[in-house]
Amino acid sequence: MRAEVCHNGLNYIFFSLSPAAPQAAPEPMERAEPRPRVCRRCRATQIPATPNTKPASTPPVKTIQKSAKLNNVCYDIRGPVLEKAKQMEEEGHQIIKLNIGNLAPFGFDAPEEIQQDMIRNLPNSAGYSDSKGIFAARKAVMHYTQQQGIKNVTLDDIYLGNGASELIALATNALLDAGDELLLPAPDYPLWTAMTSLSGGTPVHYLCDESNGWMPDLDDIRAKITPNTKGIVVINPNNPTGALYSDALLHDIIAIAREHGLVIFADEVYDKVLFDDNRHTAMASLSEDVLTVTFNSLSKSYRSCGYRAGWMVVSGDKRPAKDYIEGLNMLSSMRLCANVPGQWAIQTALGGYQSINDLVAPGGRMRRQRDLAYELITAIPGVSCVKPKAALYMFPRLDPSVYPIDDDQTFIRQLLEEERVLLVQGTGFNWHSPDHFRIVFLPHEDDLREAIGRIARFLERYRQRHGTGIRAA
Repeated sequence: MRAEVCHNGLNYIFFSLSPAAPQAAPEPMERAEPRPRVCRRCRATQIPATPNTKPASTPPVKTIQKSAKLNNVCYDIRGPVLEKAKQMEEEGHQIIKLNIGNLAPFGFDAPEEIQQDMIRNLPNSAGYSDSKGIFAARKAVMHYTQQQGIKNVTLDDIYLGNGASELIALATNALLDAGDELLLPAPDYPLWTAMTSLSGGTPVHYLCDESNGWMPDLDDIRAKITPNTKGIVVINPNNPTGALYSDALLHDIIAIAREHGLVIFADEVYDKVLFDDNRHTAMASLSEDVLTVTFNSLSKSYRSCGYRAGWMVVSGDKRPAKDYIEGLNMLSSMRLCANVPGQWAIQTALGGYQSINDLVAPGGRMRRQRDLAYELITAIPGVSCVKPKAALYMFPRLDPSVYPIDDDQTFIRQLLEEERVLLVQGTGFNWHSPDHFRIVFLPHEDDLREAIGRIARFLERYRQRHGTGIRAA
């Protein structure tokens, strides 16, 4: 018997489990086996290790992989080139970021009355709201849809979300099964393609015609419809092209959806960011029978991207869609509710002074920057662009005979590394050829001149490297 400390830190006394062995010398070259001992306090049985016991081998590290659901999902607006830009910033480089429509960093402030209303309502925002959103905000959205001419919308048809992005995820997940297809524009806002894939569906892109102001090609839409097609996405005003669709075109798309029993997803986040006295028509206002799901938010028109306040409106004939709407309700309930402080901003925003009109009017800051960016970009040899009628972007084309590009992500990365300007390549918007890029015209005019001047320098060197022989005038 001897006193020791056991494995859990307790004092204990070891007792042999069998009588002591006779006092006899062991056989030559043999070692006595260790005897098990029992801790008197914790009752653990321990066997002392022999001097030559080898340590247990370390098991191999198992690789933890991402879900296969993500294999076809990408979002290049915040993709690998952005990661490179972050690395360069950490190394001390200053990057001009023209990759995303994030208004606040460029000095576009949210309206003061929205900020104050959120602050006043913070004491009322600590608890969950109704899964579809607070009453006051949904009522404000309902009034807004009435102003747009959308008929037969009730409070139950309105869902508030953490921006339109979350609601797009709800809408696609509630609709799509494996093998189902969703028609999407090319180019598109890539979240739509990503969420279609993540929801188990198959994105099928219909072409928008650059030579026709980036209008959707109706013949291509018809050609892409199969028995598996469940719906069609219409982004109007359009991101990334800045196109704005006519009522006649919208009527034609509605007719196609009606003929084939398709759900229309109408992404109208930029419905107030309109230039040159253009007017936007809510697609849902043109049909009372085709099921239409409309998406909007405070992010762009009210310069409130970080508030994450968006809404989704279900309109049209809802009777055949009871099961789908049940799915929307289920998914809405599962996420409990949207960000409540952001919800309080919606009523004030929609019912207050529409300061976006000042920004897009002649002489307004957005209008001036749109005009300047277009002038500077189209002055670069081999670069053309459809002048945007709406939204915050333009989608220039690089003439392939002047700029032979095999991989436009590599091209955009080279621009970043050489000139410290961050853009997004055209294929990141599911455009089929490596000959476009998207530029955000949110920086102040002096910064825009600097950024586009750097792009022009890079393109001049690119022409020289590839021997195209075109020089700037």
